[in-house]
Amino acid sequence: MKKVYYLSTCTTCKRIMDELGDLISNFDQQDIKTEQMTFEQVDLMKELSGTYESLFSRKAMKYRSMGLGDKNLSEEDYRNLIQGEYTFLKRPVFILDDQIFVGNSKKTIEELRKILES
Repeated sequence: MKKVYYLSTCTTCKRIMDELGDLISNFDQQDIKTEQMTFEQVDLMKELSGTYESLFSRKAMKYRSMGLGDKNLSEEDYRNLIQGEYTFLKRPVFILDDQIFVGNSKKTIEELRKILES
């Protein structure tokens, strides 16, 4: 499986996808704003990453506006929040067979690029 979950309105996602260019041309691309993720998709990401929390973005505006920083969130809470509201997914998320690359850190993108170029 080769898939990327991204947000088309996110300039960081656009920049990363442009930088990777032809390396990801054969990836199935899902804009999570226009095509909501299913629980099955979120569950697969969790299987590959280890936890729902590792997929969760605390930088989302709604994180603060919903007062989530003051709550003790469970894995089930993270799962439901990610599936229900696209802004809570740390993005982009690249799935390459049985490997997952979550977020936009330079290290994550460099690891993905290294594997794609090999």
